[in-house]
Parts: sequence; C-alpha cells; structure tokens
Amino acid sequence: MIIACLDLEGVLIPEIWVNFAKKTGIEELKLTTRDIPDYDVLMKKRLNILDENNYKIQDIEQVISQLNPLEGAKDFLDQLRQEFQVIILSDTFYQFAMPLMKQLGYPTLFCHNLEIGADGKINHYRLRMQDQKREAVKRLKELNFKVVAAGDSYNDTTMLAEAHQGILFCPPQNVIDEFPQFPVTKNYKQLLEAFRQASEKI
Repeated sequence: MIIACLDLEGVLIPEIWVNFAKKTGIEELKLTTRDIPDYDVLMKKRLNILDENNYKIQDIEQVISQLNPLEGAKDFLDQLRQEFQVIILSDTFYQFAMPLMKQLGYPTLFCHNLEIGADGKINHYRLRMQDQKREAVKRLKELNFKVVAAGDSYNDTTMLAEAHQGILFCPPQNVIDEFPQFPVTKNYKQLLEAFRQASEKI
C-alpha cells in the first residue's frame, strides 16, 4: 500500500497567516515558510506581533471562519483517497485547522498545538516534534509503506526528500530554484497524475 502525504496550507487550504495579515494590515504576517526556512524563527516573529498588537485566538478564529478550502481541493482529495491512503502533515495547529478539516471531510491530520491562556492570548506553540513531517514519513517507511509526498514550501522539502518520491505543488520560484530535484505541478490535475506516476516507480 502506498501512502500519500500532503502539506495543508498552500496545497489544500489558504495560508491562514496571510489571510490574517490581510485582515489586520500587518505586512510582516504575510511571511510564511515559503519565505523563512526556519519555522521557529517564523513562529516567534508571529507571536511577538500578536502580543505587540494584543491580538487573541478569537481574532484569528474569526478570519478562519470565513475561509474555504482552495478551489478544487475537496474533489482532488476525494479522488486521491480512492487511490491512496492519505495523511496530511502540516506545521499548522489543530486550533486553526479543524474548521477547515470539516469542510474537507476530516482527513487524517498530524500537526501541532498552541498554548492559549484563559484570556485567549496565544502564549506559545508546542511542536509535536522537530521536523515532524520528515519524521512521520521516516516512520511510515519503517512500517514498510511506500510514501509519495507533496508540498509547496521550505518546510516540506525534508519530507519530500525522505519520501520515496517527492512532488512540489505550486511552489514559489525560490523553492523551485533551490530544489530542482523535485517535479513541479501547477494544478490538481497535474498533482494527481504526478502521484500516479510516482506510485508506478516505487
């Protein structure tokens, strides 16, 4: 059995922090793992901005409540699940993702958790483990699964490298330039076909 591992934001759903940045007008919050490879640096920057501007979890939840999966994402995911076992590996947080997981039919999701105070302040974040996407793929391989993985950002590249086959989906040019070993797909039709072709090679 082949397992398909997918990133979440930028692949199936919009970038939550980018949409929150649009709501607040804070340009720095538009930075994602497409721009900053070090996730710890990125998250500390985000939490500092929230603290400085007194934004709470409720403010982010309000933005999330208005979001939908990317156009075509649900149909793509439904088709992929007919042909592969699917696990979503994300560096988002359960508190952010679950409303959108409902719209996607509750696929299996491995991600992280936020530490939130009684007043709604996001005090800290707790990673499941360092480089959890790569580690999850590594463990699946140890269970004798074949793994094909797809993502769009710097924080996906170790997962793609660990998988038997890795695929980039709508990545920025800087990621394409730095990781030319991974095929690039630009829409869900291409991505589904890339999964099929990869499964024939492993």
